[in-house]
Amino acid sequence: MEADIINMEGKKVRSVELSTVIFEAPINIDLMHQAYVRQLANARLGTHSTKGRSDVSGGGRKPWRQKGTGRARQGSIRSAQWVGGGKIHTPKPRNYSKKMTKKMRRGALRSALSVKAAEESIILVEELSFGEPRTQIMAQALERIIGDATVLILLPEKTEAYDLITRSTSNLPYVKTLNANYLNIRDLLGYDRVIVPLQALDIIESYLG
Repeated sequence: MEADIINMEGKKVRSVELSTVIFEAPINIDLMHQAYVRQLANARLGTHSTKGRSDVSGGGRKPWRQKGTGRARQGSIRSAQWVGGGKIHTPKPRNYSKKMTKKMRRGALRSALSVKAAEESIILVEELSFGEPRTQIMAQALERIIGDATVLILLPEKTEAYDLITRSTSNLPYVKTLNANYLNIRDLLGYDRVIVPLQALDIIESYLG
């Protein structure tokens, strides 16, 4: 598969051959769904908690005798039907995390990248570089390249040059920057376009190829 490389002006510079193992892999929708659900589940804290009748204070004695009052029998004023009583069948702290092998996770990423490549949603750029962190300049450059679509920008490494990119996009709600080593299924499927500098492409191919 061949892909065009463009510059910051949105003009084609040259073409490059993409790895068929990564960008033309078999598309496994079930695997992508499993990886996506796993990532959402692992992001849950599971710290929700409620109090049952044994956790709330009070209610140490029976409010009235069992028989002879004409009222319904009660054992504690902290039962669920009482105001201030404990709750029934409500959440307790738990771990929502799901396990998935590295081979399956990388297979899901290959499937997602193949979908993006088939839709021509992966945009290769020779280099992302700005002299200063300016949101306006970044917004104009992205408008030339992708129009009004949402975009995920993959950065090869944390350097001063790419720190300027991160600072330039921090106020753009439709843009997210991400280190190429941290590429994940949720971000990959959550944006319309993916901008990949050539250095970031080498990093992706190094661990997915």
